[in-house]
Amino acid sequence: IDKVGLENQRKVVKEEKKQRYDNTPYGRLLEQVFANAYTVHPYRWMPIGEAQYIDNASLAEFMDFYKTFYVPNNATLSIGGDLNIAEAKKWIAKYFETIPRGTKAIPRPTIKEPKQMGEKRVNFYDKVQLPACVLAYHIPAQGTPDFYAVSMLAQLLSQGQSSRLYRALVDEQQKAVFAGSFPLPAEDPGVNIVYSVANMGVDAAALSDAIDAEIARVQNELISDKEFQKLVNQVENDFVTGNATVYGIAESLANYHTFYGDANLINTEIDRYLAVTKADIQRVAKEYFKKDSRVNLFYLPKQAQP
Repeated sequence: IDKVGLENQRKVVKEEKKQRYDNTPYGRLLEQVFANAYTVHPYRWMPIGEAQYIDNASLAEFMDFYKTFYVPNNATLSIGGDLNIAEAKKWIAKYFETIPRGTKAIPRPTIKEPKQMGEKRVNFYDKVQLPACVLAYHIPAQGTPDFYAVSMLAQLLSQGQSSRLYRALVDEQQKAVFAGSFPLPAEDPGVNIVYSVANMGVDAAALSDAIDAEIARVQNELISDKEFQKLVNQVENDFVTGNATVYGIAESLANYHTFYGDANLINTEIDRYLAVTKADIQRVAKEYFKKDSRVNLFYLPKQAQP
């Protein structure tokens, strides 16, 4: 790698950031969520980075980063398909065995994010036409029992047009053009994002109130047997569909090995979802979807900025 190649790639990364984030409607949403949800943990930075740091990083830093992390002892190779195992192992040896192992310690974050002690309200102005409300709740790390319950809670709130948020905010109240909820799985405790884009003439505060009302319903009332069965069916369908292709199987095996240290979860992780009860969903709604442990971000049109 030389300085000419480095400068070319620097421009490529900054252009990618402009296209995918800076110049895309609501493209800076996740950046703002993580910047405000975390104070000390590395999750407060988006992987794409900031332009000034992309500019300032030296050739030596890039090469050191590569030699530290992009090494066989920090990689998982997953191969799927109609293959001959013995032959595949020979090819792996042929094409990969000559790559030297890394000699540097591979650092892992050890810092713990302190518990958030109050709701954080943020107004962010960008080049959008309609206001949006984004609520980010701190949740447990992936692989923990409560993460599966939170994941099912998010599906209850937002999967499909018959979901609670869509039905209430879009169909019945007509306050929003879209509403959704999803957990972001992470090795350390992450966030669940509940968001909604306002209809014409509706402000972000009205969306926040409407979302709060739907979350309060889950906190105060057990979901019905019929709704719970629908939720279980959705979870099973998503799990099976995700592993219905060779690519999906290979990716699942790699993810389970890398993040959980157990590739066999491709056969058993569905049981963790099926172990979640209606009471679990209500409990995690009360425990994690609290106002004092969330970021309330209003994503507003730039022309509304004072």
